[in-house]
Amino acid sequence: MPAFKMIYLWRMSAEKILGDWKKNKFKPVYWLEGEEDYYIDQVMDYAEHHILNENEAGFNLTVFYGRDADWPAVVNACRRYPMFAEKQVVLLKEAQHMKDIEKLDAYVESPLTTTIFVASYKTKNLDKRTKLYKTLKQSAEIFASEKIKDFKLQEWIKEMVAAKEYAITPKAAVLLEEHIGNDLSRMANEIDKLSVNLKGGKQITEDDIEKYIGISKEYNVFELQAAIAKKDLAKAITIIKYFEGNPKAAPIQMVLPALYASFSKVYTVFGMPDKSEAALKPHFYFNPNAVKNALETMRNYGYEGIEKILLLLHHYNLKSVGVGDSGTADASLMKEMVVKMIA
Repeated sequence: MPAFKMIYLWRMSAEKILGDWKKNKFKPVYWLEGEEDYYIDQVMDYAEHHILNENEAGFNLTVFYGRDADWPAVVNACRRYPMFAEKQVVLLKEAQHMKDIEKLDAYVESPLTTTIFVASYKTKNLDKRTKLYKTLKQSAEIFASEKIKDFKLQEWIKEMVAAKEYAITPKAAVLLEEHIGNDLSRMANEIDKLSVNLKGGKQITEDDIEKYIGISKEYNVFELQAAIAKKDLAKAITIIKYFEGNPKAAPIQMVLPALYASFSKVYTVFGMPDKSEAALKPHFYFNPNAVKNALETMRNYGYEGIEKILLLLHHYNLKSVGVGDSGTADASLMKEMVVKMIA
């Protein structure tokens, strides 16, 4: 299944729940779990602030936090009847921290139809072998929110931008991806900031990213990777000097994994029987700039050169965390590394 369809279906799971709620269609129990907080938070926020009106919420909204809650109190709240309303809402946030959570099983098996119980179990999934999970599968709406894969992130960015009725240039999308990574909550906030500030513009460019988010369009991880690919040592050193003067722009812990991801993708091309530009397009998600950059990197370095780059990235990643190094500054490590790469 193409990446964009997988992203769409994944997002639609949360949107289906919200869509049902907006139509006043409710199930008694909702279980939200997984490593990706963004959609779980969206659903929980709606449940807390929009299912009940302000007058109803005063009597019929109960919020528990897993670290502080005990299962009898949660069950007792769920078994109460609503006051002056048709429904009550009981929320259990951060359920992964709750002791004896499996004892919710009896309530989930026979929930009160006038209660909407929503639990968020974040950072992981409930063990599918447990009795509670098996009961949830039979009696509840389960939403599993998986962490988005890095290779799907650009498509997610484009969809999020399109939802705001904007378009985004490929380079601008890369800048967001490289700088923010797969923190979807932060990414959504930055896209919101762009849409507010553009005021009528229809396309987000790298100039907009630089102006409103503060990511330099000339001195970033993407441009560093391109400079290394072209064996442009002077430009690579200039970019690293910018990082040195702006430590928050690209810390080494962000730079090295991003470079490794880029060059390891090029490395895999050597194993492909057809290395033509047309054959590489699907491999690079139909990004023509990424294809051209990959072909140029292969010409400039060859198989052994790319292998050497990957080994150096691993070696300097260890150095950056103090393995075999006595505290060399990050910028000095990066300068030393790119000299060895390009030489």
